[in-house]
Amino acid sequence: MNKPKFTTSNIIFLIVILLLIIPKTRQPIQIFLHKGLALFGPSIVDEDKREQVTDYNWELISDTGEPYNFNEVKRKVVVINFWATWCPPCIAEMPSLDALYKSYKEDVVFLFVSNENLETISNFISKNSYSFHVYRPKTAYPEPFDASAIPRTYILDKKGNIVIDKTGAANWNSEKVREQLDWLLKE
Repeated sequence: MNKPKFTTSNIIFLIVILLLIIPKTRQPIQIFLHKGLALFGPSIVDEDKREQVTDYNWELISDTGEPYNFNEVKRKVVVINFWATWCPPCIAEMPSLDALYKSYKEDVVFLFVSNENLETISNFISKNSYSFHVYRPKTAYPEPFDASAIPRTYILDKKGNIVIDKTGAANWNSEKVREQLDWLLKE
């Protein structure tokens, strides 16, 4: 009977499996893997398949405690990101979203939406030196949004059409996204 060979790749595979089992190393490894997946920008929805947001009745509360009415985004370009501080793909894409926010915050409405408590969110934002504001939902989001999986990010044009709908980590600061936002702002 032949004894199994332990090759370098088998040993590395076993180490990775063990590291994924250990709780303290699981999240950093998952974040690292999702950062690799987030190297790619999201896809743009074909014009004939775009859903339109017609119901703007959605109330949010900002991280400063101020109420925010989604009606304020009508006729504006909007980026909506549903996320959580415990979510590895959310954490992986946050640097690119923050970079995009810094570049477009004067022209585009950014809504980073999380159900978590404000202290947890505030600690996460502060620890990572992010500059965006976070909102918590006060009422249910409009029907076209399906935030049953996170991260889920939408980009809306000025008419309320969903131009980008992406579940999972992505590179939001990609040239493709920037070109799309520039185009949407000109319309």
